[in-house]
Amino acid sequence: MRLGVIGYGLRISYIFPEIVSEELGYRIVAIADLRSEELRAKLGTRAEGVRFFEDADTMLEEAELDGVIIGTRCNLHTEMAIKVLRRNLPLYLEKPVATKYEDLYRLKAAYEASRSEVVVSFPLRNTPLVTLAKEIVDSGKIGTIEHVQAVNNVPYGGVYYHSWYRDDSITGGLFLQKATHDFDYINCLLGLKPIEVCAMKSKQIFKGDKPAGLKCVDCEENRTCEESTLKPANLDRGDYCSFAVDTGNEDSGSALLKYETGMHVSYSQNFFARRGAERRGARLLGYKGTLEFDWYKSELKVYMHHEPRVETHVIDANVLDGHGGGDGKLVRNFLECVRGRERSATTLGDGLLSALLCLKANESAETKSFQRVEWNDR
Repeated sequence: MRLGVIGYGLRISYIFPEIVSEELGYRIVAIADLRSEELRAKLGTRAEGVRFFEDADTMLEEAELDGVIIGTRCNLHTEMAIKVLRRNLPLYLEKPVATKYEDLYRLKAAYEASRSEVVVSFPLRNTPLVTLAKEIVDSGKIGTIEHVQAVNNVPYGGVYYHSWYRDDSITGGLFLQKATHDFDYINCLLGLKPIEVCAMKSKQIFKGDKPAGLKCVDCEENRTCEESTLKPANLDRGDYCSFAVDTGNEDSGSALLKYETGMHVSYSQNFFARRGAERRGARLLGYKGTLEFDWYKSELKVYMHHEPRVETHVIDANVLDGHGGGDGKLVRNFLECVRGRERSATTLGDGLLSALLCLKANESAETKSFQRVEWNDR
């Protein structure tokens, strides 16, 4: 299989680490990226046989591809995806699929007019924990799910304030960066339609009066600041000061989601929790029992409400790849879609709904209003 990449960034280089995989049967034969010379040098001998292009259109016209992978910065996902959808090629698309309403509606129209099979990068619903949770929920063991409490305390949150992610005109804010995953796995577990959202977000920590563009290496406080990227624990977070006037993104956010049955979900995310405070997972409550799981613990528990029994399931984290075992499944599903042997397990329809929820959450937080989750003509 001949694959092309538009935007060979860190995420794509992580989940497709090999340019050639004999085991999985693919070869990356073309890369469209403005950093072509830098990438050629970084890949070294692995770049042999790879054609580098300065723009996506030329690559798509000339490279004779079987499938395309998009890993550009977030604000370009829609534009690049539309180019691929018009050619009806199998597509692997990083999240968020859009960062503003205008792009979301353009992408929806292009998807509806295309024959492309699209795999959106939603690894969490593919993890063993969610797979097991889905089995238990669907069995009726804990009853109909009538309330969900979900949380994401991010221990590596500094990356959203030290690196390019700090520019929220590119990221669209942290609902679109993180909650997009969580909203998707919640929708998957519930199998219900979200109809309304209200949200709140705040920026209490990562703000300050340091000059715009300041880098940690140039700051006089870089030996004492807890967020200094000169510290070993923060080396991979980026270069810039997280307390400068040009640091974007909220550092906490919460949302309430109402579903078609009347039940609701509470979700909260935080970006300055550290060490043992890390947590990502949910509690799903039915009348018969409660199910809870946490990716950081690789553990799922079922509490039966009407009998003295607690079941504990532990996933062997040592055998899992990235995102709690979800990344590998994403890649394999995409490759099977390219071969025409599978359909996408994380469709662009799923990606569009998740992005719509995140944009509605942003709008709710900014306007202090409840927002209907529905597609309107724009």
